[in-house]
Formats: sequence, C-alpha cells, structure tokens
Amino acid sequence: MRRARKALPRSLLGLALLTAVLLLADPARVLALLRQAHPGWLGAGLAAGIASNLVSALRWRALARWLGAGLGTRDATRWYFQAIGLNALLPGAVVGGDLYRAMVLRRTGHDTAASSWSVVLDRVSGLWMLCAIGGVGAAACADVLAPWLHLAAAPFAALMLVGTALWLALPWALPRLLAHSRRAWLAPLRAAAARPGFRRQLLAQALASAAVQVLSAAALASGGLALGVSLPAAAWAWAIAPVFLMAALPVSVGGWGTREAAAVAALAPFGVAAPAAVGVGMIYGVYGLVQGALGALAFGLPRDRR
Repeated sequence: MRRARKALPRSLLGLALLTAVLLLADPARVLALLRQAHPGWLGAGLAAGIASNLVSALRWRALARWLGAGLGTRDATRWYFQAIGLNALLPGAVVGGDLYRAMVLRRTGHDTAASSWSVVLDRVSGLWMLCAIGGVGAAACADVLAPWLHLAAAPFAALMLVGTALWLALPWALPRLLAHSRRAWLAPLRAAAARPGFRRQLLAQALASAAVQVLSAAALASGGLALGVSLPAAAWAWAIAPVFLMAALPVSVGGWGTREAAAVAALAPFGVAAPAAVGVGMIYGVYGLVQGALGALAFGLPRDRR
C-alpha cells in the first residue's frame, strides 16, 4: 500500500507533464501528424527497437555469465522483454524492470550479488555509451547547437569531444579506482575488476552498448521519418541522449511526458516544430508498449533449464 501511494504522485506528474506538452504543441496537430505517419517507416522503427533490445538482452547475458550467473539466451531474452513490459506499465521508468530482472535471476538460484550487479552494470553500460554517442553527436552538430547556448561552434565542439574522450576512458581506470576503496558493498565489483578478462569483457560491453544505442537512434529517427522529420544522423545521435535520459527518470510511467518534453527541447534547434517532436517521442513510446506486449506473452513460456 505504501509503495502504491508513492507511485501515484509519479504517475500523476508524468501525466500532467504529457498533458502540458500536448497542449503547448496543439493536440489536434499532433493527432493529424500521427494519422498521416508512414507505415513503412513505423515498421522499420519498431524492427530497430526490437533489435536494440535483443542486443541488450545478449549484453546482459554475457555480463551475468561473466559475474558467475549461468544465464541462458532464452531466459535472458524473455526476462528482458518482460522487464520492458513492466517499465512501460509501472511508475518509475526503468527501475521496475531492472528490479524484476535482478529478482528473477536471483530466484533461479544464482548468487544475489551477481544477480544485482549484472543488472546495475548492464544499465550503467548502456547509459555510459548513450552519453558518449550523444557527446559525439553534439560535437558534430556544434554549428547548430552552440548558438543556442551563446557559444562559438569550435570551442563547443572541442569541449564535447574532450569530455566524451574522458568519459569513455573512465571505465578503463575502474580497477585502479576500486583498489583505493574498501567499502563492503563494492566487494563484488572489486572482485570482478580484478579478474584477468576484465578489459576484454569491458570492450565487449562497449561494443554491445554502442550497437544498442545506434539501433535505438535508428528507431527514433525512423519514427521521425514516419512523420516527415528528416535530420542528419548526427542530429539523432545527439537527440537520443536527452530524450532517453529524461525517459529513464523515475518520475513517470514508461517515460511518458518526460520523453516528449525532451524531444521538443532536443529537436527545436534543428527547426523541428513542437507537434512533430512530440509525435516522435510518442511513437517511440508506442514501440516500448509493443515490445512490452511481447514480454507479457513471454510470461507463459517455460524457463530454459540448461
């Protein structure tokens, strides 16, 4: 009951934000754009979104197995899409789905630390690469974004590239950073970082996370093309960072409201009108609902016991 009372304000906040964004963008114009959406691009975006989450599931499986949890491909895929369904329906954005993944992995007899850390590190890996790709995209779009911040394009691009390079280098220094910490809750992470295959696993995670974000950007861009929004690839590379980060905030249900508001702000410098930007965000949200439905169907499938 207490959790339900805490979840209700989040739901209402997300709904209020979505309502406000729709009113500012003119609901009639948003609806007219959505009705005219190109079905081919809608299908392509959904396919890219599904592919992105399939790679995400395999990334989580590889990380869990490296941490000592014997997670099979079928279970990883099924549980990942079930988590997407929970994310789409429950308040708290990605929090509910992540807790579910850690719980089901632990209930199958795997170590609690390995189960929890596999989910935490999987989420951090995705956010790490999301910010990196967003930084590169911002640098490539410096001539468009810098004037909005009243900055010169060249210094802005240089700042973005240097910051992104340092950001990408941070995990490689993780073993040394952890060696100076004696906090008990970091013990599983210290043990993992001390393993011989740490750098190889980190590289595999980086490549998988890059593929996930590229496919996610393709899904967002396809939703835009379905509404007639045609932008350079660098613009979408930049846009995914604020859009997906805002959607992941635990202040709404399924990212509704925060995602659309971020889409309006991120695409405005490129001349995208608010109704079209809101429509792009809503289409991406529908992709999540469809994939959540696939996860709901997977609840009845038997677990892989190999």
